[in-house]
Amino acid sequence: MKRHFFSIILPFMAISLFAQTAKEDIHNNIKLSAANYVAYMDPTEPLTPAPKNYVPFYISSYARHGSRWLINPKHYDDPISILRKAKEYGKLTPKGEDVLNRLEAFYPTTIKRLGELTTVGERQHHGIGKRLTEHFPEVFSGNAQVDARSTVVIRCILSMEAECEEIAQFNSKIKFHNDVSESLQYYLNQDRNKVVQAAHEKYRPYREKYNQELIRPRRFMGEIFNDQEYVYNNLNAIEFMTRMFDICSNMQSHDSDIDFYDLFTEEECYNIWKASNIGWYIGYGAAPQSDGIACFSQENLLTNIIETADSIVDNRNYNGATLRFGHEVCVLPLACLLELGNCGKQYYDLDTLDEHWANFNIFPMASNIQLVFYRPKKGTGEILVKALLNEKEVSLPINTNNYPYYQWNDLRAYYVQKLKAFHEKYDIK
Repeated sequence: MKRHFFSIILPFMAISLFAQTAKEDIHNNIKLSAANYVAYMDPTEPLTPAPKNYVPFYISSYARHGSRWLINPKHYDDPISILRKAKEYGKLTPKGEDVLNRLEAFYPTTIKRLGELTTVGERQHHGIGKRLTEHFPEVFSGNAQVDARSTVVIRCILSMEAECEEIAQFNSKIKFHNDVSESLQYYLNQDRNKVVQAAHEKYRPYREKYNQELIRPRRFMGEIFNDQEYVYNNLNAIEFMTRMFDICSNMQSHDSDIDFYDLFTEEECYNIWKASNIGWYIGYGAAPQSDGIACFSQENLLTNIIETADSIVDNRNYNGATLRFGHEVCVLPLACLLELGNCGKQYYDLDTLDEHWANFNIFPMASNIQLVFYRPKKGTGEILVKALLNEKEVSLPINTNNYPYYQWNDLRAYYVQKLKAFHEKYDIK
């Protein structure tokens, strides 16, 4: 297929993020069907040692906040209100009453907590911070400098704090600069121009189409309600089912033994995820259905990554990190814009998208993208960089004979040209 912007140089070694199909993954771990509610899983794969005579000196990262409560009050209020009303009218099955009891037990923990970081989320970022110092001690040694910045959302600020606390334990001499400001939002959060916003909006009819095709609530509703005429006259069955699935999915964000997966079959979990996966791909990825440009919502972030690196990589006296904290609606399009592994590939057949591209591999809670920079131990030479997605090595969109290491100047030129071509094609000033 054709690229919209420029010719592509295939990497010497393409590393797939999707070694088996999503269906197999979800069969093996039903919680992966949670998509953006998946709890971060600590990496187990070893990292490739630094090239001979090279040492890491700088890390540039963007991370999503850790696990959280659901954001919208309707996520919790609507299902529990519906079930309370149905119980009042005698319309719940015994299973339905059991579900209501479970919700009633958990609901008090949500009061005044919407969208906030959970203890699970805090632990996730402590773990990431600790592994940063374990994997790349040279970056954080001596008079290292860490510039950490967050969106103004409290769960992101606390995630930043947790990661920095862990890094500070490694070296008390590190100089930290932490910043949170509305003035940083233009690159730390979504900043869509009219062209990108129009592309993003193309996900809506596709999501509606696949919701209608894939989500079949009859069996599920029959488990909970004893009167299907009551359901038909009083409820939006798909909406209720998906709201309950959100609660079910996000329980992995909590230290709780309350569980709702017994309400759903594996096929139902998979189909709800599949519809979600298509929506995320079109709305935030490099999907041809949205002209391959929805991921350019992160052009300001990519520009910041390049410009910040420009101010650092030639300074032999510098070692440290730039840590940025935000949201999955930035991690996913940034991974696609950077073309990490398979993230930026384009697929025309949405019915088989799940066989090639799975959102849970990209943006779980606490998901992160790390660009690790290396320089010669002595003298001058090419700056090398490798990319980690959720702390796993992934390929980059240029040629290399030393995977997972790439020449920074070549990668920089590739991205600068990509942004330039996008601006020229759509006449963006």
